[in-house]
Amino acid sequence: MRCQPEPRRPVYNWLKNKQICLLCNETTDGALAICTSCEAELPWLGGHCQVCALPLPSHGLVCGACLNKPPSFSKVETPWRYAFPIDSLITRFKHQAKWPLGRLLGELLSHHLQHAFDEGLSKPALLLPVPLADKRQRQRGFNQAGLLAQWLSALLQLPQQAHWLQRIVDTPAQQQLDAATRKRNLRQAFALSADSQISGLHVALVDDVLTTGATAESLARLLKKAGAARVDVYCLARTPKPGD
Repeated sequence: MRCQPEPRRPVYNWLKNKQICLLCNETTDGALAICTSCEAELPWLGGHCQVCALPLPSHGLVCGACLNKPPSFSKVETPWRYAFPIDSLITRFKHQAKWPLGRLLGELLSHHLQHAFDEGLSKPALLLPVPLADKRQRQRGFNQAGLLAQWLSALLQLPQQAHWLQRIVDTPAQQQLDAATRKRNLRQAFALSADSQISGLHVALVDDVLTTGATAESLARLLKKAGAARVDVYCLARTPKPGD
Protein backbone atom coordinates (compact mmCIF):
# COMPACT_ATOMS: atom_id res chain seq x y z
CA MET A 1 0.00 0.00 0.00
CA ARG A 2 1.35 3.43 -0.95
CA CYS A 3 1.71 5.81 2.00
CA GLN A 4 2.50 8.89 -0.10
CA PRO A 5 0.17 10.60 -2.59
CA GLU A 6 0.91 10.33 -6.25
CA PRO A 7 3.14 13.25 -7.31
CA ARG A 8 0.78 14.66 -9.93
CA ARG A 9 -2.38 14.36 -7.84
CA PRO A 10 -3.34 17.52 -5.86
CA VAL A 11 -3.07 17.27 -2.08
CA TYR A 12 -5.60 19.09 0.09
CA ASN A 13 -3.89 21.62 2.34
CA TRP A 14 -5.79 21.83 5.63
CA LEU A 15 -3.87 24.96 6.60
CA LYS A 16 -5.66 26.83 3.82
CA ASN A 17 -9.12 25.61 4.79
CA LYS A 18 -11.35 28.63 5.43
CA GLN A 19 -13.81 28.49 8.30
CA ILE A 20 -17.47 29.41 7.90
CA CYS A 21 -18.97 31.63 10.61
CA LEU A 22 -21.53 29.62 12.57
CA LEU A 23 -23.60 32.76 13.15
CA CYS A 24 -23.83 34.38 9.70
CA ASN A 25 -22.48 31.66 7.35
CA GLU A 26 -19.92 34.04 5.85
CA THR A 27 -16.28 33.05 5.41
CA THR A 28 -14.27 33.94 8.50
CA ASP A 29 -10.95 35.76 8.51
CA GLY A 30 -9.46 33.76 11.38
CA ALA A 31 -8.99 30.26 12.75
CA LEU A 32 -12.29 30.17 14.66
CA ALA A 33 -15.73 29.50 13.22
CA ILE A 34 -16.89 33.06 13.85
CA CYS A 35 -16.23 36.20 11.81
CA THR A 36 -14.82 39.40 13.26
CA SER A 37 -18.12 41.27 12.87
CA CYS A 38 -20.20 38.64 14.68
CA GLU A 39 -17.63 38.29 17.44
CA ALA A 40 -17.62 42.06 18.00
CA GLU A 41 -21.43 42.09 18.32
CA LEU A 42 -21.57 39.43 21.04
CA PRO A 43 -22.89 40.72 24.41
CA TRP A 44 -19.51 41.19 26.06
CA LEU A 45 -19.77 41.57 29.82
CA GLY A 46 -18.39 45.08 30.34
CA GLY A 47 -18.74 46.48 33.86
CA HIS A 48 -19.37 43.77 36.45
CA CYS A 49 -18.97 42.71 40.08
CA GLN A 50 -15.36 41.76 40.72
CA VAL A 51 -16.48 38.68 42.66
CA CYS A 52 -19.65 37.19 41.12
CA ALA A 53 -19.48 38.93 37.68
CA LEU A 54 -23.00 40.37 38.00
CA PRO A 55 -23.33 43.05 35.29
CA LEU A 56 -22.91 46.52 36.81
CA PRO A 57 -22.83 50.07 35.38
CA SER A 58 -19.04 50.40 35.66
CA HIS A 59 -15.81 48.48 36.25
CA GLY A 60 -14.03 47.79 39.51
CA LEU A 61 -17.12 47.45 41.72
CA VAL A 62 -18.38 44.73 44.07
CA CYS A 63 -22.13 44.16 44.16
CA GLY A 64 -24.17 44.60 47.32
CA ALA A 65 -24.85 40.88 47.71
CA CYS A 66 -21.15 40.00 47.69
CA LEU A 67 -20.37 42.85 50.12
CA ASN A 68 -23.09 41.76 52.53
CA LYS A 69 -22.34 38.06 52.34
CA PRO A 70 -19.14 37.09 50.48
CA PRO A 71 -19.64 33.83 48.57
CA SER A 72 -17.59 30.70 49.14
CA PHE A 73 -16.03 31.05 45.68
CA SER A 74 -13.35 33.69 45.11
CA LYS A 75 -14.08 34.89 41.60
CA VAL A 76 -16.30 34.26 38.58
CA GLU A 77 -14.66 34.60 35.16
CA THR A 78 -16.98 34.88 32.16
CA PRO A 79 -16.83 36.77 28.87
CA TRP A 80 -20.53 37.52 28.23
CA ARG A 81 -23.87 38.61 29.57
CA TYR A 82 -26.61 36.05 29.05
CA ALA A 83 -28.29 37.85 26.15
CA PHE A 84 -28.86 37.35 22.43
CA PRO A 85 -27.24 35.63 20.60
CA ILE A 86 -25.24 33.94 23.39
CA ASP A 87 -28.43 32.73 25.09
CA SER A 88 -29.60 31.13 21.84
CA LEU A 89 -26.21 29.53 21.14
CA ILE A 90 -26.02 28.04 24.64
CA THR A 91 -29.59 26.73 24.41
CA ARG A 92 -28.91 25.05 21.07
CA PHE A 93 -25.70 23.51 22.40
CA LYS A 94 -27.28 22.38 25.66
CA HIS A 95 -30.73 21.20 24.60
CA GLN A 96 -30.30 20.40 20.89
CA ALA A 97 -26.81 18.84 21.04
CA LYS A 98 -25.30 21.40 18.66
CA TRP A 99 -21.77 20.54 19.73
CA PRO A 100 -19.98 22.79 17.17
CA LEU A 101 -21.64 25.80 18.83
CA GLY A 102 -20.49 24.61 22.25
CA ARG A 103 -16.99 24.02 20.96
CA LEU A 104 -16.84 27.53 19.50
CA LEU A 105 -18.02 29.06 22.78
CA GLY A 106 -15.50 26.95 24.67
CA GLU A 107 -12.67 28.16 22.44
CA LEU A 108 -13.69 31.79 22.92
CA LEU A 109 -13.92 31.21 26.69
CA SER A 110 -10.40 29.75 26.64
CA HIS A 111 -9.12 32.93 24.96
CA HIS A 112 -10.84 35.04 27.63
CA LEU A 113 -9.30 32.95 30.42
CA GLN A 114 -5.82 32.96 28.89
CA HIS A 115 -5.98 36.75 28.70
CA ALA A 116 -7.06 36.86 32.35
CA PHE A 117 -4.14 34.60 33.33
CA ASP A 118 -1.76 36.86 31.39
CA GLU A 119 -3.20 39.83 33.31
CA GLY A 120 -2.51 38.19 36.68
CA LEU A 121 -5.46 35.92 37.45
CA SER A 122 -4.23 32.99 39.52
CA LYS A 123 -4.25 29.80 37.47
CA PRO A 124 -6.04 26.83 39.04
CA ALA A 125 -4.48 23.43 39.53
CA LEU A 126 -7.61 21.64 38.37
CA LEU A 127 -10.90 22.07 36.48
CA LEU A 128 -14.08 20.51 37.88
CA PRO A 129 -17.24 20.44 35.73
CA VAL A 130 -20.54 21.02 37.50
CA PRO A 131 -22.20 17.57 37.53
CA LEU A 132 -25.60 16.53 36.21
CA ALA A 133 -27.82 13.96 37.88
CA ASP A 134 -27.51 10.55 36.23
CA LYS A 135 -31.12 10.56 35.01
CA ARG A 136 -30.82 13.98 33.38
CA GLN A 137 -27.50 13.11 31.77
CA ARG A 138 -28.99 9.93 30.29
CA GLN A 139 -31.90 11.94 28.88
CA ARG A 140 -29.66 14.64 27.40
CA GLY A 141 -26.89 12.27 26.37
CA PHE A 142 -24.08 14.47 27.70
CA ASN A 143 -23.14 17.00 30.36
CA GLN A 144 -22.53 20.38 28.74
CA ALA A 145 -20.28 21.45 31.64
CA GLY A 146 -18.28 18.25 31.20
CA LEU A 147 -17.70 18.98 27.51
CA LEU A 148 -16.68 22.56 28.27
CA ALA A 149 -14.22 21.32 30.90
CA GLN A 150 -12.74 18.82 28.41
CA TRP A 151 -12.22 21.52 25.79
CA LEU A 152 -10.80 24.03 28.28
CA SER A 153 -8.48 21.37 29.68
CA ALA A 154 -7.00 20.70 26.24
CA LEU A 155 -6.84 24.34 25.16
CA LEU A 156 -5.39 25.72 28.40
CA GLN A 157 -3.27 22.69 29.33
CA LEU A 158 -5.06 22.32 32.67
CA PRO A 159 -5.96 18.93 34.15
CA GLN A 160 -9.61 18.17 34.88
CA GLN A 161 -11.43 15.62 36.99
CA ALA A 162 -14.84 14.85 35.56
CA HIS A 163 -16.04 12.58 38.38
CA TRP A 164 -14.80 14.10 41.61
CA LEU A 165 -18.00 16.13 41.95
CA GLN A 166 -21.24 14.14 41.98
CA ARG A 167 -24.88 15.17 42.03
CA ILE A 168 -26.51 12.69 44.37
CA VAL A 169 -29.99 14.28 44.43
CA ASP A 170 -31.88 14.86 41.17
CA THR A 171 -33.25 18.34 41.84
CA PRO A 172 -35.90 19.98 39.61
CA ALA A 173 -34.64 22.12 36.73
CA GLN A 174 -33.36 25.43 38.09
CA GLN A 175 -33.99 27.78 35.16
CA GLN A 176 -37.39 29.18 36.20
CA LEU A 177 -36.83 29.21 39.97
CA ASP A 178 -36.03 32.15 42.25
CA ALA A 179 -32.86 32.30 44.33
CA ALA A 180 -34.44 31.03 47.58
CA THR A 181 -36.01 28.02 45.86
CA ARG A 182 -32.76 27.22 44.07
CA LYS A 183 -30.92 27.18 47.40
CA ARG A 184 -33.51 24.87 48.96
CA ASN A 185 -33.28 22.56 45.94
CA LEU A 186 -29.51 22.25 46.26
CA ARG A 187 -29.26 21.35 49.92
CA GLN A 188 -27.36 18.07 50.14
CA ALA A 189 -27.55 17.73 46.34
CA PHE A 190 -23.79 17.32 45.80
CA ALA A 191 -21.02 15.14 47.15
CA LEU A 192 -17.34 14.41 46.50
CA SER A 193 -16.26 11.03 45.21
CA ALA A 194 -14.27 8.78 47.55
CA ASP A 195 -11.10 9.14 45.45
CA SER A 196 -11.11 12.96 45.26
CA GLN A 197 -8.06 14.78 46.62
CA ILE A 198 -9.12 18.39 47.06
CA SER A 199 -7.13 19.43 50.12
CA GLY A 200 -4.86 22.40 49.46
CA LEU A 201 -5.81 22.80 45.80
CA HIS A 202 -6.92 25.88 43.89
CA VAL A 203 -9.74 24.57 41.69
CA ALA A 204 -12.12 26.09 39.15
CA LEU A 205 -15.73 25.01 38.60
CA VAL A 206 -16.84 24.93 34.95
CA ASP A 207 -20.47 25.55 33.94
CA ASP A 208 -22.44 27.09 31.09
CA VAL A 209 -24.39 29.90 32.81
CA LEU A 210 -24.30 31.53 36.24
CA THR A 211 -27.73 32.84 37.24
CA THR A 212 -28.27 33.25 40.99
CA GLY A 213 -24.99 31.55 41.88
CA ALA A 214 -26.76 28.99 44.09
CA THR A 215 -25.16 25.98 42.38
CA ALA A 216 -21.69 27.55 42.43
CA GLU A 217 -22.10 28.51 46.10
CA SER A 218 -23.23 25.02 47.10
CA LEU A 219 -20.32 23.37 45.29
CA ALA A 220 -17.75 25.91 46.46
CA ARG A 221 -18.88 25.44 50.07
CA LEU A 222 -18.52 21.67 49.69
CA LEU A 223 -15.03 22.04 48.19
CA LYS A 224 -13.85 24.51 50.83
CA LYS A 225 -15.14 22.20 53.55
CA ALA A 226 -13.05 19.41 51.98
CA GLY A 227 -9.96 21.61 52.20
CA ALA A 228 -9.77 23.43 48.85
CA ALA A 229 -7.52 26.48 49.12
CA ARG A 230 -9.51 28.50 46.58
CA VAL A 231 -12.51 27.97 44.31
CA ASP A 232 -13.12 30.02 41.15
CA VAL A 233 -15.96 29.68 38.63
CA TYR A 234 -15.53 29.69 34.84
CA CYS A 235 -18.69 29.94 32.76
CA LEU A 236 -19.87 31.09 29.36
CA ALA A 237 -22.32 33.76 30.51
CA ARG A 238 -23.66 35.64 33.52
CA THR A 239 -27.30 36.65 33.78
CA PRO A 240 -28.12 40.23 34.76
CA LYS A 241 -30.58 41.13 37.48
CA PRO A 242 -34.21 40.82 36.35
CA GLY A 243 -35.21 44.04 34.60
CA ASP A 244 -31.63 45.18 33.90
